[in-house]
Amino acid sequence: MALEIAIGPPRLAINQGLNFLVTQQDGQITWPTHQGLYASDTRLVSSWQIYANGEPWDLLNSGNIAHFAAKIYLVNRAFGTEAGPVRSGDLGLLIGRALDQGGLHEDLDLVNHGRDTIQFNLEVGIRSDFADLFEVKADDIVRRGRIITDWDQRSSRLRTTYANQDFRRAITITVRRTLTRPVYANGRISFDIKLEPGATWHTCLLYDFGQDHTTRRAPRACVDRCLSSKAAKRVAGWRRTGCKLSTSNEQFRQLYNQAIEDMAALRLPIEGTDEMEYVPAAGLPWFVGLFGRDSLIVSLQNALIYPDFARGALDVLGRFQATSRDDFRDAEPGKIMHELRTGELAHFHLVPHTPYYGTADATPLYLIVLHNAWRCTGDGRLIDRHIETAERCLDWIDRHGDRDGDGFQEYETRSTLGYENQSWKDASDAIVYPDGSVVRGPKALCELQGYVYDAWQRMAEIYDARGNKPRAEQLRGKARTLFDRFNDVFWDEASGFYAFALDGNKRPVLSIASNPGHCLWSGIVPQERAAKVVQRLMKPDMWSGWGIRTLSADHPAYNPNSYQNGSVWPHDNGLIALGFRRYGFFEEAARLAGDVSGAASYFMQHRMPELYAGSSRTPTTFPVQYKRANVPQAWAAGSCFALLQAIIGFQPDAPNGKLYLDPELPDWMPELMLKDMRVGRKRMDIQFWREKERTFWKVVAGDPTTVAARTCATGPRLA
Repeated sequence: MALEIAIGPPRLAINQGLNFLVTQQDGQITWPTHQGLYASDTRLVSSWQIYANGEPWDLLNSGNIAHFAAKIYLVNRAFGTEAGPVRSGDLGLLIGRALDQGGLHEDLDLVNHGRDTIQFNLEVGIRSDFADLFEVKADDIVRRGRIITDWDQRSSRLRTTYANQDFRRAITITVRRTLTRPVYANGRISFDIKLEPGATWHTCLLYDFGQDHTTRRAPRACVDRCLSSKAAKRVAGWRRTGCKLSTSNEQFRQLYNQAIEDMAALRLPIEGTDEMEYVPAAGLPWFVGLFGRDSLIVSLQNALIYPDFARGALDVLGRFQATSRDDFRDAEPGKIMHELRTGELAHFHLVPHTPYYGTADATPLYLIVLHNAWRCTGDGRLIDRHIETAERCLDWIDRHGDRDGDGFQEYETRSTLGYENQSWKDASDAIVYPDGSVVRGPKALCELQGYVYDAWQRMAEIYDARGNKPRAEQLRGKARTLFDRFNDVFWDEASGFYAFALDGNKRPVLSIASNPGHCLWSGIVPQERAAKVVQRLMKPDMWSGWGIRTLSADHPAYNPNSYQNGSVWPHDNGLIALGFRRYGFFEEAARLAGDVSGAASYFMQHRMPELYAGSSRTPTTFPVQYKRANVPQAWAAGSCFALLQAIIGFQPDAPNGKLYLDPELPDWMPELMLKDMRVGRKRMDIQFWREKERTFWKVVAGDPTTVAARTCATGPRLA
């Protein structure tokens, strides 16, 4: 029997909406650290420790009972009292925590397992720094305002407030449900506890969050009741309403189920979205906020799971579409935002995230998602609602996306605090020349051209449906021109691969990277070149065995443990797998699906991290975590759904009342059942199975005339 390896960051995390808590595995926060209790981009608790007569506790075990709740089991170390010594392990301490949009509920439960009465001081040390999330992440915290702490002995309430001019945050901690009167001194809430043998003791600490002049209330019910809370019911509703999967491959099944949970965990409480049509946060801990590119890609990934998913992203991002040029925020009329923050730095415009528009790909992706949502739902009103936003996106692509009028999309920040790189590979060192030096200045990345080509093709289909044939033909003509020009300028015959990018002098950057795989997904690659692109991506320097690397292992800048110069990103592989299928390369797509789902089986709870190391797979190795990866992370979880789309050849055509499939099950997943699949308003259950080398399928519930077979290997033509 093989050993089960559980890889993951040595931390405990819970989250709900814009709030999250990250601690050590024993539930404590030992300052200085990036950990803490955060609300709306502000760290409300920066240190949390618990003692028995001044001695720390020892961890037995800890874990999540839901994405918003956790329990920690501790025992005491040996300590002395006036009555004599207390042996280690005589006291058991259970910490339960449940987080809601209003605050945190914390239960402390003690039991005396010893033979003697124990009297001791239980102390909870809590500190608040109210640091902005950006400064915590950068290890550069500047105190700008004033912190005041007040203890009300009568109500057993500790209130700590922070004020910097009109920016105000607060946390109020109230002790409830205990007969032991707490005191506060020396930065600690203390309880004088006396426990007979076998006796128990309980208290609740309620952490209410304050923002401006409003205080939100923590859950009042104890943690043991949290699985019947509103948050738990919302998760159950998402799980019940979306597509369900069963399969003979246990690894993929567990990955799928955890991805469903992660999608529910990352929902944001944004006005205008509901429990199902919501916008996800990008990831925990650093990206708990509204992101443009991430929410759009996640919407595409979720098309098979819940077709209406994209509605929230389209509504909210359309609401934030830029209306004027603002160089500090890299905004231009028609541009779709990148990131919105609400902390102190954003409040005083010390960072441009109000929102920040430094993304070159979110605008064409908005158009791709709009078309895809229409194809999945068949709802023409969706187009009516967003057509003006779409027109402004198209105008931005022409006027601002193409900065120099050469027909290609380029980006360069105008902001003093803007991002050097504004594609999905947004690390400052992510775009490199073949010699390893960093490309600076305007950059035209290959996948940006593919996104725009795809967006024009899709919008042409929308205009056809609306009866605007001249507009449709205009967009198709622009797409054909871009297709020809891209393939003339970006293709490198010597390497049989596309340039990573064009630099500011329009010279091709010929580093071998994963980005051209997105060009397959977009359909901007001629059929006769597709095999070369696929083969190059599957060579050992790019294919690690756990997925395709972001950068070739032969490149001077390669580092398997880097953020984007050699690591493996699951969402990147999901889009590449869809590209492989689009050009008829099923075996390679199935291999990537097996790589990524196999890697997930090594991570704790089968939860897919944002990225992992690009180290090579051998019979004696396992995936290596990236130390600061976000977990959970929305498009990493959604990669499972993209891979599933590739496997079944998913092609929704709800406007015409059809769902087309082209399934090819890999040998590692010979059976698959999808229940509650939707196309438009119709639901169906579809069974897939493999016999020898062939895949068969049948509709076992629902209208079988809705579903038909059609190849998904459309190549450069839009399916």
